[in-house]
Amino acid sequence: MEPEQLKFILEELRFSADLPPNVIQSIAEVACVRHLRQGAYVFREGLENRDLFLVRSGRIALEMNVPGRGPVRILTVGSGEMIGWSALLGAGKMTASALVVEVAELVVSPAEKLQQECEASSEFGFHLMRQMADALSRRLVATRLQLLDLFAESDERSAMDSLGEER
Repeated sequence: MEPEQLKFILEELRFSADLPPNVIQSIAEVACVRHLRQGAYVFREGLENRDLFLVRSGRIALEMNVPGRGPVRILTVGSGEMIGWSALLGAGKMTASALVVEVAELVVSPAEKLQQECEASSEFGFHLMRQMADALSRRLVATRLQLLDLFAESDERSAMDSLGEER
């Protein structure tokens, strides 16, 4: 796909909403589009990933393997969301798996090329990292809410167990 077509696709995404045109263009020049079927993995927990992914369409479940329970879904992301951000930081192995739960179209950018652009242009680096920080902030809020739900369920089960013991 030509960079101009990719630029148009990137401009549609929430991730790119606050990015200047020259930053979007730089991403478009190194990115490609990948289509994945339901049930495919974008990346797997414990393995290396060298790409940053922006979801254009579809839904991706982020799952962690919990000993004794198997894969546990921690979050589902959709259009405009970023996954695989740790590749930008050179963070080695993935801490979760990304499973396609609804046919997906992804904009894929090699993290190494984005890192090089960050080093070459402080403007590019600032804007890209600001978007990444915003995405991580939203992810932390979602995780916090999920943890609150888990603790509420745990407290509810404990209360029910206590009631059962009192009878």
